[in-house]
Amino acid sequence: MTSTLVQPVAGALRVTRIPLTTFAIGFGLAGLAGAWTWASPALGLPRAVSQVFWAVAAIAWVWLIVAHLVRGARSGQRLIDQLRHPAQGPIASLAPVTAMLLAAQLHAYSHVAGWALYLVALTASATLVVVVFGFWFEGRLEPASLHPGYLLPTVAPGLIGADVAMKFGNSGLAWALFGAGAFFGVALTAVVVPRLTFGGPLPDALVPTTMILLAPPAVGGLAWFTLNGHVVDPVAQSIAGLGVVLLLMQIGMLPRYRGLKFSPGFWSFTFPLAASVSLTAQWLNLTQPAGWRLMTGALVGALTVFIGAIGWRSLPGFSHKS
Repeated sequence: MTSTLVQPVAGALRVTRIPLTTFAIGFGLAGLAGAWTWASPALGLPRAVSQVFWAVAAIAWVWLIVAHLVRGARSGQRLIDQLRHPAQGPIASLAPVTAMLLAAQLHAYSHVAGWALYLVALTASATLVVVVFGFWFEGRLEPASLHPGYLLPTVAPGLIGADVAMKFGNSGLAWALFGAGAFFGVALTAVVVPRLTFGGPLPDALVPTTMILLAPPAVGGLAWFTLNGHVVDPVAQSIAGLGVVLLLMQIGMLPRYRGLKFSPGFWSFTFPLAASVSLTAQWLNLTQPAGWRLMTGALVGALTVFIGAIGWRSLPGFSHKS
């Protein structure tokens, strides 16, 4: 009787949890859907086109949540250990943040369901902040373990949450979240940039997270347009200027990126680029320079090919793991 009870436990201990970094998949696909949402009117495409991309993102998000729950139930590894992992922990925030983006789309079909999903996602994000920061503030993190993904637990729910809250008509919550996201965007970027500059090279697996530095001005610009009535003002121009500088930094990283062996970590490239394309599409729509429709189509098309290529390269790995 004793051996019968022990064997399943021992077997469970050999099953590891799925890395939390996989939540970047749903996040990247939601970013792609968002880019098509902004580009479709300029290209004269029906709303159904962007909804197809949102459906794919939603399916991927649900699949990831279920896969994590099922594997977690079979594993002897604790979730709290993953949340405290220096590489994986910060990425966990992408699960509820992706839900926020999906909630904004669900709102078009059911305000109650969309708002409920948003509140659940916001609560989950706040819970992760408590858990993750509680561990960080114990002073156990090594400076060498710091990477741009540490912006995600606060900056992403703050700025993206602000954008979505405003779409639900809750301006007070939107401005509160925008303030929190903007503060941590500045504060944590000021820590991460010196780490990248003076702290030695990141491991290859974490190098793609450098692209996350491009996300705060992109989602911040999108949130500002939503909060400020889609008006090109000095704040929007300042955010755009910061985004251009950080984009130039990413161009400087291209030789390093080209030298990387493909891994699921490449999904870290997807959302920052998608958010940047979305913001650029908004700027093009508001300013309408010569050829702006063609530029919008070229950008969203290139983004789709890029993310599609990453998805295609990822399939053998997922098949092998399953």
